[in-house]
Amino acid sequence: MLKPLAAYPSVDILFYRVFSCAILMLIIVALFKRQAVNETINTYKALPAYKKRKILLLNVGGSILLTINWFSFIYVLNHVSIKAASLAYLVCPILTTLLAWAILRERLSKPQWGAIGLSLASCLLLSYSNIIDMFYSIIIGLSYAAYLVSQRQNKGFDKFIVLTFHIVLSALILLLFYPRLGGPVPAEGEFYFYIEIIAVAFTIIPLFLNLFALKLTSSTLGMLLNINPIIGFTLAGLLYRERISQVQIIAYSLIFVSVLVFNAHHLFSGKKQQAALGSQVN
Repeated sequence: MLKPLAAYPSVDILFYRVFSCAILMLIIVALFKRQAVNETINTYKALPAYKKRKILLLNVGGSILLTINWFSFIYVLNHVSIKAASLAYLVCPILTTLLAWAILRERLSKPQWGAIGLSLASCLLLSYSNIIDMFYSIIIGLSYAAYLVSQRQNKGFDKFIVLTFHIVLSALILLLFYPRLGGPVPAEGEFYFYIEIIAVAFTIIPLFLNLFALKLTSSTLGMLLNINPIIGFTLAGLLYRERISQVQIIAYSLIFVSVLVFNAHHLFSGKKQQAALGSQVN
């Protein structure tokens, strides 16, 4: 989706993407979510002082983590390599799962640990001969993994309002950097057309679904994030005809297998429940 904007500086794409998200979400909240805002404020006011501090920390911290994630991604894209930035999408699910295990004490079965090992092996294959790429990928992935795990504890509030707060605060933080790092204001309508598509389809909706999906365990959600790079890899080969090496095919195949192995208990438990219901009917 960024290919039509290849002529524009990556940092400008970041700025306008986040600014557009903030404006769109504020408009939606003003038009359709005013009652939810009042309920959120009343819920927050009713909390004990220590819980207020915790919720404030979770939301301000979440905004800062999102900003670090976006900013570090653009920095690596511009000053390190595209490969390192892309690798972050594969490192993030592993880090999310490990953080959920270490911080939230989410239990992992032996097959799930095996799936993590497969994902890690794929990342090592893709970063072979360039450990620096892996280092920067971990920085990017860790910021988003920490965001997801922290929001697991951010309960009791409307998810859209929470996400609006995160993105608006992130936009205000980035606004501090805009005068120094931003380029000339783009005049082409095509730029804003694609920015709006990216803002809605590739920022607001995925982030909202990720927060909503936190009803799953953070570790399961972390591994499901691997689906995104698999789709991107497939599109790169089939749609854009990019050259794909044998190592990449092996690495992404390992990722695909790891997702299946990690979530096998969900698949088989669903089949068992269907079989049990079928036997009851009969």
